Amino acid sequence: MSWGNRSVLMEFVFLAYPSRPELCVLSFLGVSLVYTFIISGNVLIVVAIQAEACLHTPMYYFLGSLSGVELCYVAVVVPHILANILQSEKTITLLACATQMALFIGLGSADCFLLAVMAYDRYVAICHPLQYPLIMTITLCVRLAVASVVTGLFLSLQLVAFIFSLPFCRARGIEHFFCDVPPVMRLVCADSHIHELSVLVAATLAIAVPFLLIATSYAFIVAAVLKMPSAAGRRRAFSTCSSHLTVVLLQYGCCAFMYLRPNSSYHPKQDRFISLVYTLGTPLLNPLIYTLRNSEMKGAIGRVLTRNHLSQNN
Repeated sequence: MSWGNRSVLMEFVFLAYPSRPELCVLSFLGVSLVYTFIISGNVLIVVAIQAEACLHTPMYYFLGSLSGVELCYVAVVVPHILANILQSEKTITLLACATQMALFIGLGSADCFLLAVMAYDRYVAICHPLQYPLIMTITLCVRLAVASVVTGLFLSLQLVAFIFSLPFCRARGIEHFFCDVPPVMRLVCADSHIHELSVLVAATLAIAVPFLLIATSYAFIVAAVLKMPSAAGRRRAFSTCSSHLTVVLLQYGCCAFMYLRPNSSYHPKQDRFISLVYTLGTPLLNPLIYTLRNSEMKGAIGRVLTRNHLSQNN
């Protein structure tokens, strides 16, 4: 079986993992602990939104969708990272690498589009409160969430198909923990300018376009909030947006740094750290940001945990 005159069983080797046994143990325990917190936090959000009738609103529906996407997003790479830490041969086949990259980039892009949808939801709620129930119907919410995931995966498949149609050098070492675009592009043996431009266009569609929609939504939100007569109303409006803005800045800051720049500026050690931030840090912090700054969500999670504790005692 071949893909562009190459065997899909051709293997890449990951070079970023520690070689000393004690560092491997510490890395495995640290990543496992963070992964456990990520799963627990995001599952709690999804369960609380599903169980609590007071959270059956468009804002929380999109938050639940975001948590669901992030559960899938980390599941694409983190179990593979944990397995590689314990294995002596840290390899991956061409087909597995392409699949991992497609899912990772696709779900990451879906994250970006969902954040844009959440900004639009806040724009309608604050700027058009009377029309909000008529505009943000359950049908529209489902369509927007599905469209975010489908668009992200579609763009990702186009990008990954393009990257893996390029000729690779004989060197098979990936200076990273998993198959991400910048380190894999370093292995391409071809005129890089045109290829880098193609990757930059795809990254712009997945990152810059949603960010522009978010910025536009918040420009209208700020203008509307500043016109509110009461200080309490302004504080309440800004508080509903603060968690979302914090997540947007964290997510888009890391993604823009990694993907919206030329391949020549790639620095393996620095970029590996940044990739850990948006692979583990952002999915870990998102549940904390949305719960600690949201009294409704904290109350719902508290009730869910209390019911679970009481049912276990009975």
